Amino acid sequence: MKVLVIGNGGREHALAWKLAQSPKVQTVFVAPGNGGTAADPKLTNVGLTDYAAIADFAQAEKVAVTVVGPEGPLAGGIVDLFRARGLRVFGPTQAAAQLESSKAFAKAFMQRHHIPTAAFETFTDAKAAHAYVDAQGAPIVIKADGLAAGKGVVVAMSLPQAHEAIDWMLSDSDNKLGVQHNAGQARVVIEQFLEGEEASFIVMCDGKNVVSLATSQDHKRLLDDDQGPNTGGMGAYSPAPVVTPNVHAKVMHEIIHPTIAGMAKDGIVFTGFLYAGLMIDSSGQPRTVEFNCRMGDPETQPIMMRLKSDLFDVLMHATDGTLDKVELEWDRRVALGVVMAAAGYPLAPRKGDPITHLPADAPDAMVFHAGTAPGSTGPVTAGGRVLCVTALGDSVKLAQQRAYDVLRGIHFDGAQYRRDIGYRAIKR
Repeated sequence: MKVLVIGNGGREHALAWKLAQSPKVQTVFVAPGNGGTAADPKLTNVGLTDYAAIADFAQAEKVAVTVVGPEGPLAGGIVDLFRARGLRVFGPTQAAAQLESSKAFAKAFMQRHHIPTAAFETFTDAKAAHAYVDAQGAPIVIKADGLAAGKGVVVAMSLPQAHEAIDWMLSDSDNKLGVQHNAGQARVVIEQFLEGEEASFIVMCDGKNVVSLATSQDHKRLLDDDQGPNTGGMGAYSPAPVVTPNVHAKVMHEIIHPTIAGMAKDGIVFTGFLYAGLMIDSSGQPRTVEFNCRMGDPETQPIMMRLKSDLFDVLMHATDGTLDKVELEWDRRVALGVVMAAAGYPLAPRKGDPITHLPADAPDAMVFHAGTAPGSTGPVTAGGRVLCVTALGDSVKLAQQRAYDVLRGIHFDGAQYRRDIGYRAIKR
C-alpha cells in the first residue's frame, strides 16, 4: 500500500516515520516534506504544495490513504477536494476546520453547546477592545482570530501589555504574525485568564466514534520557566500526569463527546484529529483553551514514539467509520521531545545555517526534522522550529536526560532551546 502525508513539519516527519513501520505499507510519500524526510530511505518527498496537484498525484499513484498534517491545507479545504475526487483522506472538512481556523467560531460554538471554556468577547474595533480590557483588568488573554502558527496569543499580565497586543493584532499592517484572517478582516478574541496547568488532549474521530490518543503536555513559551513570547511549541512529553483517570473521564464526557455531537447537530460532521488544549485547575476541572483540528506539533513526536499499534490500520478504521473496533497500544515509557529553534525565532527566524553532528536513529531516541532543507553538504535550517529531539525513558527524568544528551551533540549557529522541558511532571 502507498500512503501520503501532507505537510513539511516535525509532526509530518513523525507521522511518516510511524506509517513506514507498518508491514502493510510499501511507500510513504510526504508532500512537500523536509530535509529529514528527504534523508530517510523509507520516505519519499514529493515537491508539491498545490492542492489539486497533490490530489492528481494521489490518484495517479493509487494512494491508499492520505493524512493531512498542518492546519493550513485543512482550512483551505483540501479534504473536501480529495473527497470530491473519491480519494480516502483523514482530516476535517473546511467547515469543520473552523474550530481551529476561527477562534471566534470556536468560542461561539463552545458557548452554544455548553462546553466549558473561558468567558470571552470578540472585537474588530480597537477602541471597543481597549475599553473592554480596561473594564476587565489584567491578567487577560488576547488572541488573533485566524491561523497564526501558534504565535497569535498574548497572555497579558498587565494592562499596558494587553493594549499593546490589541494594537499589534488589530493594526498589524505588515502582518508579522502571519495570521490568515477570516473574511479578510482582523479580529481579536479577548478571554478571561484561566489559572491551572495546561495539557494537550488529542483524539481521532471518524464522524461518530472517538479514540483518545496518549495525553501530552506542550511548552508554549520560548524560554525556561515559561518566560518569553508564545511559540508554536518548544517541547512536549507524554503522558501528562496532570490528566488523571478522573480528569480523562471528565474531558471525554464534558468536552470531546459534546463537541463531536454539537458539530453534527450544527450539520458539520467532524472527522480527523481533534485536539483540545486544556487548562486544568487545582480541583481537577478541565476547561477548553482552544481547539485544533490536527495533531499538535511538537506533541505528535513523543506520542508517535510511544504508539505501538499500527498507525496505517488505525487510519483505515478511521476512514471506514469503524474506530469503535480500535484499541490503541502504548509503550509504558515516557517520551519527551525538545525543540531546537533557529536564531531569531519566533518573529524573525534565520534560515540557511548548516546542521552538523546529527546522530543515527536509535530505538529510544529520534531526531525529527521540522524547519530543515537539504543543503549541499547536509541539512540546513529552513524554518523557525528546526528539530525535535525525542527520547524514551522509564521516567520523565530519564527521558529528559536522554533527550538532552542527544541534543547537546547537535550543532547549528544560533540554536535556541529550553533546558527544562518536562519540569512540571518532574516537580510532581
